[in-house]
Amino acid sequence: MRRIAFINEKGGTCKTTLAVNTAAWLAKDRGLKVLLVDLDTQGHAGKSLGLDVRTLPRNVFHLLTDPAVRLEDVVQPSAVEGLSVLPAYKEMADFPLVVAQDERRAHRLAERLAPAEAAGFDAIVFDAPPSMGITTRNILVAATEVVVPVALTYFALDGCAEVADTVRQVAETEGRPGLRITKVVPTLYRRTALATAILERLKAYFPETLAATPLGYNVKVDEAQSHGKTIWEYAPSSTGAQMLAAIATEIFDGAPAKATKRGKKASRVA
Repeated sequence: MRRIAFINEKGGTCKTTLAVNTAAWLAKDRGLKVLLVDLDTQGHAGKSLGLDVRTLPRNVFHLLTDPAVRLEDVVQPSAVEGLSVLPAYKEMADFPLVVAQDERRAHRLAERLAPAEAAGFDAIVFDAPPSMGITTRNILVAATEVVVPVALTYFALDGCAEVADTVRQVAETEGRPGLRITKVVPTLYRRTALATAILERLKAYFPETLAATPLGYNVKVDEAQSHGKTIWEYAPSSTGAQMLAAIATEIFDGAPAKATKRGKKASRVA
């Protein structure tokens, strides 16, 4: 079962946008049964799928901290066929304190998601909080691969270095030798000299894993989120959908999408 984590210690890198739409693409395009796991206190992954996360009686925090709560008690369906979500909300801010005395605190998430494969899920997608604390460490222990969204700003490489170091450390200390960064996705791309320079530096640092398609600005992506929908439901023929499809294909297949007319258009967008 593929378990893909979207991680960066910095906020505003489009982690949630990529996690939600990649999960939806896996369900829609590849016909997989997908579980999207939100672990951010803002609950944006659930909100992006139209859930009112404030009113749900249980969320991922309760699954992680209450042994009586089962996975099926918390998982919510979405409007996308094949896509379910394990929502989060502000209670996750208390998670580090609740598990502080547990020697296996970094394994809580992996252990509680163990029934997911038996429940028929083909893939799990994790939306991480913007930090490298115990919650993100739980995600790394549970994941099989890491995708790093990188906003093309001045301090972009700082966050990449932190994630890369943490992934190596978790792989060594938590018995996860196969854990690795499989894709680095440039985001918030615009045709500026600074963005181009940063993109060139990323190519030098990540020659094998840098995504060929950067995620540029597209108003339809923002509009879709404001309506609680994925880009596939809201504007499936938009440039935003083309970019996100090309990126999801790279993430899942490990190689750039075929050079179709649609793919070329997506890669040119600023």
